[in-house]
Amino acid sequence: MTTITDHLPIDVQGLRKTYGDFAAVDHLDLQVRPGEVFALLGPNGAGKTTTVDMLCGVQRRTGGTVSVLGEDPHHDSRQWRNRLGVVPQNTGDYLNLTVREVVEMFATFYSDPIPTDELISMVGLTAKAGAKTNALSGGQKRRLDVAVGVVGKPELIFLDAPPTGLDPQARREAWDLVDYFRELGATTVLTTHYLDEAETLADRAGVIAAGRMLAIGTIDELGRTAGYSANVTVTDLEGVAGVIPSDLGVLEPDARADRRGGVLIGTDQPTAVVERLTRLAREQGFGEIPGLTVSRPTLEDTYLRLIQREDAQR
Repeated sequence: MTTITDHLPIDVQGLRKTYGDFAAVDHLDLQVRPGEVFALLGPNGAGKTTTVDMLCGVQRRTGGTVSVLGEDPHHDSRQWRNRLGVVPQNTGDYLNLTVREVVEMFATFYSDPIPTDELISMVGLTAKAGAKTNALSGGQKRRLDVAVGVVGKPELIFLDAPPTGLDPQARREAWDLVDYFRELGATTVLTTHYLDEAETLADRAGVIAAGRMLAIGTIDELGRTAGYSANVTVTDLEGVAGVIPSDLGVLEPDARADRRGGVLIGTDQPTAVVERLTRLAREQGFGEIPGLTVSRPTLEDTYLRLIQREDAQR
C-alpha cells in the first residue's frame, strides 16, 4: 500500500553519525514535504552540515534509515544525483576559468540544465560572465557557487549556509532564487545562521543542537513548542514578578530593551498579563504601561529559548 512517506523528498529515521564515542548526529528524525522550503537551524557544531552531507551521499552514516527522493543516498546512483542540487558551505575553487566556463562545464553533468546565460543572470553575475573566477569578490564567488549548485534544475536543493560572504543585496537575490525554485515545485533544504532569512523563506524549520532534533514545525508551532505564543515586554515597572504568576507567564530580562531595563514575559495569555500589568501601573501612578509591547515570538526568540533549554538539560 502506498503511504504518504513514499512521496516525501526526505524521510529520515534514527540518523546517526559517530566518531569514536562522539555522536555528531544522534538518532535524528526528519521528514521534508514536497515543494516546501525547510530551514535547518542550530549553533556551530550542532550537526547541520554533517546531516546534509549524509543526505547528499557525501558522508556515510553510522546508523538509521534514509530515503532521499525515494532512494538511499548510500547507493549514490548517477540518475539519482542528477535530481539533486547542492550548494556547499565552502566556496569552490575553479582555478583560472571564467564564470561562463564554470557554469557551462557543470551544465554538462546534467540532462536538462538551465541555459547558461539565464542562470548567470539569475544569480546576478551577467557583468562578470567573462571574468576569471580568481578575480571575483567573495560575494561574487558565492553567487557562482549557487549557480553551480542549481544548474541541473534539481528537484531537491540543499543550500548549506548560502548567504555566507554575501552583501545584503546579494542575500536578497539569493532569496529570490529560492522563491524561483519554489515556484518550479522544487523542494529546498536551507541551513543558515540568519534567522530572519529562515523566517522569511521557510515553510517549516527544525532546530538542531548536539546532533539532536529539538523541534520541528512552522514558526508559530515552534513558538508553542518553546513554551509560549506571545511576548509582552515592559519597562520601568517594579514588582512585575509579584503580579505575574508562573502559570501565567515566564519572566526573563529583555536584552532588547533600553538601558532603563526591561522585562520580557512569555505567555499564552497576553490579555490576562496586560490586565495584571495595567493594575500595577496604576498603583505606581502611571497613566500608561511604560514601554509596553505585545508581539508574536520571532524565530530568534524561539531558537534561543530552545537552545538554552537544551544547554540547561545537558
